[in-house]
Amino acid sequence: MTSGGWRRGATLFVMTRAEWKESLSVALATIASQKLRSFLTMLGVVIGVASVISVAAIIHGLNQHITDKVREIGTQVFFISRFKAFTFERWTEEIRKRKYLTAEDAVAIRQQCPTVDKSSPILTRALFFGQENEIRYLNNRVENPFVRGGDPELVDVLPVYQVREGRFLTAEENLHAERVCILGAAIADSLFGPLDPLGREVRVNGILFKVIGTFEPHQGLFGGPGVDQFVIIPYRTFQKLYPEIEEVILAVSVTDPSLLGKAQDEVVEVLRRRRHVPARAKNDFEISSPDIVTDLWKQLTGAIVVLTLIVASIGLLVGGIGVMNIMLVSVTERTAEIGVRKAVGARRKDIRAQFLLEAVALTGLGGVIGILTGVLISVGVAEVFPSLPARISLFWTAMGMAMSIGVGLFFGIYPAVKASHLDPVRCLRYE
Repeated sequence: MTSGGWRRGATLFVMTRAEWKESLSVALATIASQKLRSFLTMLGVVIGVASVISVAAIIHGLNQHITDKVREIGTQVFFISRFKAFTFERWTEEIRKRKYLTAEDAVAIRQQCPTVDKSSPILTRALFFGQENEIRYLNNRVENPFVRGGDPELVDVLPVYQVREGRFLTAEENLHAERVCILGAAIADSLFGPLDPLGREVRVNGILFKVIGTFEPHQGLFGGPGVDQFVIIPYRTFQKLYPEIEEVILAVSVTDPSLLGKAQDEVVEVLRRRRHVPARAKNDFEISSPDIVTDLWKQLTGAIVVLTLIVASIGLLVGGIGVMNIMLVSVTERTAEIGVRKAVGARRKDIRAQFLLEAVALTGLGGVIGILTGVLISVGVAEVFPSLPARISLFWTAMGMAMSIGVGLFFGIYPAVKASHLDPVRCLRYE
């Protein structure tokens, strides 16, 4: 192509502001004159954009919810257990035969790991593990709370356990296996109502315990079990009452998150030595941090985002094909109009701009309706299901609008070019 040809091609879409404004007003007037057809044409775009906005808002809110809950557990904490947390793999016989962790392991970690600040053993009895619990006060009862045994350092290792009233366990109470307990806020409210729970006696699985404290309100992930549903008793008391439960988890904390890696290396060395693990053998225990929940969730939501984008792409593709189809029909219907416009001086680029702007206006309007629909769906989900928080993502809102406009541009080019190349003489003769 010659340089002159390139210059002519470069000016095909060059128009003044007044010309663009006139073409846009003509395009909008055409859309307004055929409201039902225009709405049906943009419906695919509306569905595609709405699905992107609503799903992105829900996932964005849930991601923030997960992050907040992980921070509540603590950014300076990691856990040691016999088995890997949140795994769906079948346990091998070797894993099943691993030795249980003990409270003595927690003491050794505390004493022999310079980087470790605190360590605490945890025992848990819950319906989740096949054990039923009940706590009573007079005629009031709460079924299947989580009963957990811990030592006095538990409240320092896991900041999620914040005492609201009363106090936490003492070393003497744990040493002498005394029957005292601290209740989650929801349990205390259910059992005592407006009464002060401190100093009162409750029955935990039929055994009397004295209430020495209550925790700050705290719900778990998605409204699930959190500190609100926990009853904490001394570790040695738990061992005495439920000797059949041997699955101990060790919670370990450091003073600075940057020390987590070093502390974990020290813990591995101490536990391998205590558990007599051969030099080249794998660890017979697992170390995990609260971030494992965040990582697992990101993997799950990543798949959801991909699925949503596929659904949205199909909707946008259907909408784009519909736009192209209607625009081709519109070109045929308005052949005479195109001839008249060309006869009175309209250039090819004027006709092309008119039909291209009409396609973009259709899909852009569909994008706006889709965004509003997605926002309404997100707000509705948050109202109906408070445990599924939804937060509008500005990035995906902008992406939804950009995709809708892009669909109009892509699928509107061919009808616009076809209209601009019509012979004015034949157009005037068209009936």
